[in-house]
Amino acid sequence: MKFDRKKTGIISVIELKSWRVKALYMVLLVFMIIVALTCLLPPLWVMLSSFKTTAEFSQIPARLFPEHIDLSKIARVWKKTNFLRAYGATFIMILGDLAFTLVINGLAGYVLSRLKPKGSMLVFTVILWTMMVPNTMGMVPLYMTFVNLSMINTYLPMWLMAGANAFYILLFKGFFDSISISYIEAARIDGCSDAGIFARIIVPMSKPVIVTVSIFTINSAWGNFFWPYMVLKKNELAPVGLKIYQLQTQAIISIDEYMMSLMFVIIPAVLVFLIFQKYIMEGFTLGGIKG
Repeated sequence: MKFDRKKTGIISVIELKSWRVKALYMVLLVFMIIVALTCLLPPLWVMLSSFKTTAEFSQIPARLFPEHIDLSKIARVWKKTNFLRAYGATFIMILGDLAFTLVINGLAGYVLSRLKPKGSMLVFTVILWTMMVPNTMGMVPLYMTFVNLSMINTYLPMWLMAGANAFYILLFKGFFDSISISYIEAARIDGCSDAGIFARIIVPMSKPVIVTVSIFTINSAWGNFFWPYMVLKKNELAPVGLKIYQLQTQAIISIDEYMMSLMFVIIPAVLVFLIFQKYIMEGFTLGGIKG
């Protein structure tokens, strides 16, 4: 079914004939343009600055565009900073985060949504309460636990924390609530177990929310800095977020090379979001529809 944008927009064509509505429309348009430029200008400045030379950073007055663009600089900085190893470490951490997030949080959401064992409402209430607790309150106990369990210099702390995310549990639960109970009842009549229902019925029907949570997890893991900084003491284990910090503190590269390194971190995250952004809204929309 097709909808006419002229009729379904916030401001209709008839309303736009009023000068007051036109003025309001122009104010909103200018405001949105300012917001868009505020978001776009910083990464654009980093991209342009990455091709500048060190001398150009000291020019007065400052220039937005570099004098010339040397594409070979990308390969030189990539080799000098050894970002390939940082990418590999990041991918390992992301794969673990995805596995723990989808399996543990997905199963928790399924149990709270469909199985509902005795005491599930209490568990659900506790999960809601944890969302109101500041993250800073648990940093010291968590770090001491990781030290006592000899998890330093491993990715297990990040994986375990990814598998205990209250927001993802609620997101999975909300989506599973929208799946018609008739599918589950039909599977039980056919003799399917609860685990089989989850694997054969629920998971195939939950691709939108799985993709949504995966995108959130990838973006979160890609920019994760605090906990890798706390638990990963070996340079070869550093993901890209920690790698950028190390390059800044060790001062082994110039300012223009550091800008190029920032692009190595920004571009993959932006590409992932641009490619899969439609699944985010689809996951939230379907999660709010009751079957």
